[in-house]
Amino acid sequence: MGGLTGFRVFVGAAFALLVSLVSAQAEPLGREEIAPLIVPPMSLGEPLNDKGVWSLLNSGGAQAGYVFETGPMAPLPGFSGAVINVLVTLDLDGRYLDVRLLSHNEPIFVSGLGEAPFRKFFEQYRGHSISDILVVGTPYGAADEGSALVYLDGVTKATASVRIAHESILAAVNQVAREMMQGISAGPPAYPDPAHDEALTWEELVAQGLATRRVVLNREIDAAFDGTLWANDDPEAQAAPDAPYLDLWVVDIGPPAIARALLDESTLADLARFTEISGNDEPILLIETARHGLVSEDFVRNTSPDWLSASQGGLPVALRDSDLFVGLNPDLPDALHDGAMMILRTDRRLGFDPSREWELHVKATREHGVFRPEVGSVTLDVPHVTDARFFIKPEVPQPLPPWREALNARAGDLVVLAGFLTALIAALAFGMNRMAGLRWFTPLRLAILAFVTGFIGWWGQGQLSIVTVLGVIRAGWEGGSLTFLLYDPFSLLVWAVALLGLFAWGRGLFCGWLCPFGALQEFAHHLGKLLRLPQIEPSARLDRALKNLKYGVLAGLVALVFFAPHAIDTAAEVEPFKTAITTYFIRAWPYVAYAVFLLVLSMVLFKGFCRYLCPLGAFFALAGALRVQDWIPRRVECGSPCQLCKVRCKYGAIEKSGTVQYSECFQCLDCVTIHDDPAQCVPLVLKSRGGRRARPISEVPAE
Repeated sequence: MGGLTGFRVFVGAAFALLVSLVSAQAEPLGREEIAPLIVPPMSLGEPLNDKGVWSLLNSGGAQAGYVFETGPMAPLPGFSGAVINVLVTLDLDGRYLDVRLLSHNEPIFVSGLGEAPFRKFFEQYRGHSISDILVVGTPYGAADEGSALVYLDGVTKATASVRIAHESILAAVNQVAREMMQGISAGPPAYPDPAHDEALTWEELVAQGLATRRVVLNREIDAAFDGTLWANDDPEAQAAPDAPYLDLWVVDIGPPAIARALLDESTLADLARFTEISGNDEPILLIETARHGLVSEDFVRNTSPDWLSASQGGLPVALRDSDLFVGLNPDLPDALHDGAMMILRTDRRLGFDPSREWELHVKATREHGVFRPEVGSVTLDVPHVTDARFFIKPEVPQPLPPWREALNARAGDLVVLAGFLTALIAALAFGMNRMAGLRWFTPLRLAILAFVTGFIGWWGQGQLSIVTVLGVIRAGWEGGSLTFLLYDPFSLLVWAVALLGLFAWGRGLFCGWLCPFGALQEFAHHLGKLLRLPQIEPSARLDRALKNLKYGVLAGLVALVFFAPHAIDTAAEVEPFKTAITTYFIRAWPYVAYAVFLLVLSMVLFKGFCRYLCPLGAFFALAGALRVQDWIPRRVECGSPCQLCKVRCKYGAIEKSGTVQYSECFQCLDCVTIHDDPAQCVPLVLKSRGGRRARPISEVPAE
């Protein structure tokens, strides 16, 4: 009755949960928490929105990038149901400057592997661009050669948690890129198509807009400075107002067809050698034929030009002198040959897409005063775009969804697991009685349990845990996603079979056949018998009281989900699964001592933890009410007068009346063996001695 009452309470709580779901996102941290985490000489600027995005300032106080948390923008729950919150620092070019862990409750890292490998994982982001296609895992075969995918090493035994964190980072970064960094490319940039061959003349370049011209007259530059301190500081402009101040041509010479139309043979050869060495750089040719020029007298070759800058999509594009001598095609107009020429370069990997429009910014300066003159400037914009036919736009390699990556990584293990589970279910569903009647049934059962411990537990890390149940409850309560379950397909398959088994057998399938730690306890019991250790047999009254403990443990853990979620991981250590299975007993000594104690206890008290303390067992016991049949055969004599099955049941799952208490049945099949054995079953023994035929309960007519 206690189990049934507990089940009603559980159902009631679940119903209240479903009708009162709320959506809750983590609140962004304040300045006092984030500022100390910024690495000098950088510092934290002002908040840019209400989602926890901050500006990053350089040592001079100018904006240098963005700082943000992943939790408030991409609250993907981990296996405990809590969000993995990471602090990401990006520069203005979309490169990761720093990625560091802020908070999490992933069970494997809390007290299993420790946080060190988790924190080390995030160090791999530094230096990569958000344009890079980052995936967690290792390439298959030689897939990394020439691939646009960048692989990040996961953490052994915690790949699922790492993938959740990675997806959270990408989701948050994409939001920041869309809102703050529209010019950053979301994938591989376009690059010149070396196979595109097209004969072009200067006139055609101009007519098609492949060569962009920007002319600014003296009167126009005067107008730009009008009303400022420098309004009258250019006598030459005032003397010839209709003369050109700037006459600038901008041409992207990355496409070979365009370069051939503009450059002489010597410069083409130099450019070819340059692109071989700097294959990611896009070369831009500038020709200026008026009096402004391209750079100041203080300019140093092979550095960023002091009067020139560029942007695309509102974000800066880094320009640098290519240090190439420029010789033009003799067929070009003479005025171009007499101008100032320069080939700049910009790195496509930083998000510059030469097939999209971008702007060149030319700074026009004036000085006022003789001694320590004051310098003023205005900016002249030159928009330019090169037709997309000259470029190849790679298809963005779409990394597989995380659940597909996880499936691929565990494909072999999943095939073996699926085969084993299919065979086990078939044996229990169609041949249970024959299997229980085998002379070597006990060795067969122990062999199956050894496989469960070794393959499902230690190798496959498929030990189910109450932490997953609590994570589902928490995700439901906070309006979170359950996608974290897909990151561990091996355990998910065990969960699926265990939950389906509830309809046929109740808790028995998982607790009796699929729990690695339960199997270890059974081995400990057999070892205790071999050593002839005295066995503890609680009285029926004490046994009933102790069995209710596990429901109290489960209720306490569920309560923590709502009232103290930060304490869930510590409280869940009531399960020794992480110690005994996940970490192979390699943990701090108190955890190891606890797990070993439970196994030693099982040598004298049969599966004491499973029967009396296990919160996951309590969950399966309550959910076992979904069972649709009484699958253990009974006879009318069971319980009266025969008590053999009750006496032999080591779980205390058979009542004095002979009724099976399925919420405590572990499907060991001992009672099935007795029921079908004419040498053990009392009614069958009596029949063999000439008594009346023993009849199954199903054959007894209703009164």
